[in-house]
Amino acid sequence: MSGGPGQVEPDPVQPLLPHPLPGAVGLSHLSAYDWEAADGVCGGSPHLHLVCTEAYVVTGGRGAVQTLSPDGYREIPLEPGSIAWFTPGTVHRMVQGGDLRITVLMQNSGLPEAGDAVFTFPPEVLADPERYAAAARLPSGTGPETATAARRRRDLAVEGYLALREALTDGDSGPYLEFQRAAARLVRDKVPHWRELWRAGALATAERTGTQLDALATGEPAYLKEATAHEADPTRLGGFGMCGRRDEYNLPGTTLPYRGE
Repeated sequence: MSGGPGQVEPDPVQPLLPHPLPGAVGLSHLSAYDWEAADGVCGGSPHLHLVCTEAYVVTGGRGAVQTLSPDGYREIPLEPGSIAWFTPGTVHRMVQGGDLRITVLMQNSGLPEAGDAVFTFPPEVLADPERYAAAARLPSGTGPETATAARRRRDLAVEGYLALREALTDGDSGPYLEFQRAAARLVRDKVPHWRELWRAGALATAERTGTQLDALATGEPAYLKEATAHEADPTRLGGFGMCGRRDEYNLPGTTLPYRGE
């Protein structure tokens, strides 16, 4: 995620939130990792999402996001007030430049927390679902054991990412395209559950707007009698996400609870 934590098992029962965040987006806050990787760069674990567009809203510090896409390799500067976003299939790597902190907005409710994220592990790891799952999994909690596992996971993702970036920079898109195909194969079995989350979240929100427009057109906006306000505070601070330490909100139907990996 992205800001998402990585591979988590979806909750079998998904409670619905009648009034999700605008557009049924997912929301979290990230402080980018300051761990140095093999290429001397400090930052997070490169990965992509299969069906979600992700946005970074920079609230403090400086850094960058490195991306791989059919456009090639890019490095987008991040500073307070700037926004960067990337569509499904774009490999992204958050880079720490100094106290970088962002708010992450994620399309399609809680799909990233339900597994819509694949790390850029080397091909031999991607080819073995059990090996991939073991490499992506973190111990629960926020202690030293989890930090060590998160750094090891980051380093493995950077290893695969650097090979993809080198090939793409040299004009060879083959490894990048094969990574996308491998990622799609890894998540294929999750699609039925994702479809349920999409229908209950983003699709239901869009359809609700259609119903409201119909009511306005008749001059009888009875739904406005349900107007109210909501509030929420972070329910988990400093978790180990893909890109950095992650603060999250437990809002059913919008952001899935983080329950360990």
